[in-house]
Amino acid sequence: MTIREQMEQREKEYLSAYATLSVNTRGRKREEAQCDIRPVFQRDRDRILHCKSFRRLKQKTQVFLLPKGDHYRTRLTHTLEVSQNARTIAKALRLNEDLAEAISLGHDLGHTPFGHAGERALNGVCPGGFKHNEQSVRVVEVLEKDGQGLNLTWEVIDGIRNHKSVGKPATLEGQIVRLSDKIAYINHDIDDAIRGGILTEEDIPLRFREVFGTGMRSRLNTMIHDVIISSMDQPEIRMSEEIEEAMRDLRKFMFEHVYQNPRAKGEETKAIHMIENLYFYYEDHLELLPEQYRIQMEKGDSAEQVVCDYIAGMTDNYAVKKFEDIFIPEAWKN
Repeated sequence: MTIREQMEQREKEYLSAYATLSVNTRGRKREEAQCDIRPVFQRDRDRILHCKSFRRLKQKTQVFLLPKGDHYRTRLTHTLEVSQNARTIAKALRLNEDLAEAISLGHDLGHTPFGHAGERALNGVCPGGFKHNEQSVRVVEVLEKDGQGLNLTWEVIDGIRNHKSVGKPATLEGQIVRLSDKIAYINHDIDDAIRGGILTEEDIPLRFREVFGTGMRSRLNTMIHDVIISSMDQPEIRMSEEIEEAMRDLRKFMFEHVYQNPRAKGEETKAIHMIENLYFYYEDHLELLPEQYRIQMEKGDSAEQVVCDYIAGMTDNYAVKKFEDIFIPEAWKN
């Protein structure tokens, strides 16, 4: 019996009846030999961790555009916090921790530079629209490994595609990530907003502090405990009605006071303008796209799609550099 088979056997013996067992995967689009050490979801986790799109997350905006300071979240640190939340919940519920982690690490691979501002910009100019969750699926299925994709399992792709609020993941592990994403960004965005002088703890309405406690540690502790207690031995991942309602209202508070706050988002119009201009420029100059993207057109992808792919994959810094190279005269650059 291989090490992988021993691990699969331990899953059968230990995990909840509601867990997604590695041996029960719906498989990959392209069949391939099993690893002798790692079950399939652990293998997917490793593939995501080592891919180029994952590394680029370190220079993509979470909320604050190019903030002055080293301690603000990036898309990468957000992803790691989602993963930690998901693993904690999955372990407590005896669900498949490897699957939850793989979905977490892959859920934002398709996100644009400049956060949701970049997403809105591409959604406005791309003929088919743009959704970062669908782009994340395209990254792992098509764009990574020079057009080969990562050939991930069906369960991981399903979790990535359905991690947004409106999604309905097919596995409980995917449902965990969907909630862990919200828990992570609400809490770390409050922390970053306080760091940026946009909020203080006292600005958070008293009713939220009464429900969740004061401070990030207390809020996280309350939310994660509530998910675990409410979902224990249940066929779905959920929160109690009180905590879910309070979290939903806290999210609305964040939209009103942080996500739409000029101090946090004052540069968004410039970022959107930059993304739009890069899109139209490359649409008119397809010959300047990197070879990988030109090959995708030869395979049948539309010019609009590959331009969208190229820009969505850019980091904040790379997008700024390309904009400067194309639109700013040399004499005007610092």
